[in-house]
Order: sequence, then C-alpha cells, then structure tokens
Amino acid sequence: MRAKLDELVTAALQRGAAVPAFTCYDFATATAVVEAAEETGLPVILNVAPKTAASRAGQRLIAALRGLADGAVVPVCVQLDHASDLAVIRESVRSGADCVLADGSSLGFEENIALVREVRAALDADGGGVVDADGGLYDHGAAAIVLEAELGGLAGDEDKAFGVDAGEAAGLTDPAQVRDFVERSGAQLLAVAIGNVHGKYKGAPQIRWDVLGRISAETDVPLVLHGASGIPADELLKARTLGVGKVNFNTELRTGILATLEAETAAHRADGENLQGLLGRWNVSAKEFAAATLRTLGE
Repeated sequence: MRAKLDELVTAALQRGAAVPAFTCYDFATATAVVEAAEETGLPVILNVAPKTAASRAGQRLIAALRGLADGAVVPVCVQLDHASDLAVIRESVRSGADCVLADGSSLGFEENIALVREVRAALDADGGGVVDADGGLYDHGAAAIVLEAELGGLAGDEDKAFGVDAGEAAGLTDPAQVRDFVERSGAQLLAVAIGNVHGKYKGAPQIRWDVLGRISAETDVPLVLHGASGIPADELLKARTLGVGKVNFNTELRTGILATLEAETAAHRADGENLQGLLGRWNVSAKEFAAATLRTLGE
C-alpha cells in the first residue's frame, strides 16, 4: 500500500524503530524486498538511483515499482535517491516516485537550500500529477511528494562498492547549520554525514555519535543515515535512539546478489540453461538480506 515517507518514518521512530531503504536496480530485486517486508509485516522503502532514473528504462522501473507498492499489504514508498537534475526529478514523480532526495550536498550551504526550494517549487507547479496506466492521475498532489535533503558530504559512490577508508569520511554535517537549513529549505527528512560513507568501508566505520546527538537536538524532522552497509547492527540500533528513522542500504544487497550469481550460474547453466531457477536464487539472496535488515531495524 502507498505510504508517505515522512509519516512512515515518524511512526517508526515513535515506536522506537527505523525503516530501511534498499536501492533497487531491477524489478526482481524490488519484488524480493517487498516480499520480505510482507513476511515480516514491516514497512519498507524502495530507492531508485539517479543514474537509473535518468534512462527510459529507469522511468519504466519507477512505474513498475509504484504498481508493486500499491499492491503490497504493508506500507511501501518509492523514492528517487540522490537527485539534483530537475528534469529527472519531475519525470520520476510523474512516473510514480512519491518521495525525492533533493541532493545539494556537493553545493554550498545557500545553494543547497536553493536547490531543495527549487525542487519543491517545481513540484508545486506540476501539481504532483502522475500518469497511471489508464492515462489518469495518481491521487496525490505536490504536497504529498515528500522531500529529503542532505547536509554534509559523504565520501564514496552510492552506485559503486569501491572501498572507502573510514578515515576519509569528510564534510561532517555541522549541527549549528541544521535548524536554519531545515527551516529555510523545507526539507521533511534530513540525511546527515556523521562518519558514514557510500560503498564498502576499509576498516571499522568511525561514526561520530557526538555529532549525531547534537544534530538531533537541533531539529524534529526525521534523520536519515546513508551508507549503512557495513555498519554493525548494534550501532544501527543506537542511531534509532538519536532520531535516525530511515537507513539506506545498497552495497550489501548488491554484493549478496552477485555472490549468489557467481556461485549458482554454472549449476543452472548445466541444468538446461535454467534461468528461472537462477533468478529464484537471486530472489532468495535479496529477500534474506532484506528480511534480516527489516527485523533488525523494525522490531
């Protein structure tokens, strides 16, 4: 069932939980993630990377994920992740994305605020219209499109698993800027940089809990932790107590799928080119990781 991201995450925080977001590059992975959510009875977020969304196939994927979310028996959000291209953002919302990370983290403070406000203005101008399969409009206006923003910078690339030294984490979120940024940008969720990085960590993650605590004291909007793959479960649980209601996963999901394909391909090739069986193993890998993560954060 469709759900608003801010309401979903706020409700999770109120019960002492957080909601995981998984980057889905294809429909098979997204189906496995939603099945895991349904089996655990917990809400989930399906992220689409900006490089994916920039293609025609990516827009078709967003539309398919919207249909998958609508048919789920648990709350599901479809989010365009790390986006700064206004044209891609607008097209993705029209295709079915119901939340967007308007990512100006590589910009200066004022420019970052301006980007988030520009995205909101563009969605307001569009009226939030999303064309469905019958040529009608999805029943949500611009105000229903939830905006996440990011303050501070994360090392690494969310689309790649290149190793990043924990000591390279740079551009920590400045707690002194948080209140002003949230109020002026209108961000409904805030992704923070507290020593987390995109991709694999080289060495143990060095999460700055002191910085997170100070950020949490400056705002009531739910906080988001990107680059969670590789952060120990007990630390993820600690983050929930400091206002982190959404946690993003990409690398661990992808590496698990690839490891399964490497291990299983030869056997399924020998078994009469059994592509369906191979995809089934792919599904199991994604589903197992998603289910374990959902239980860790949501129970």
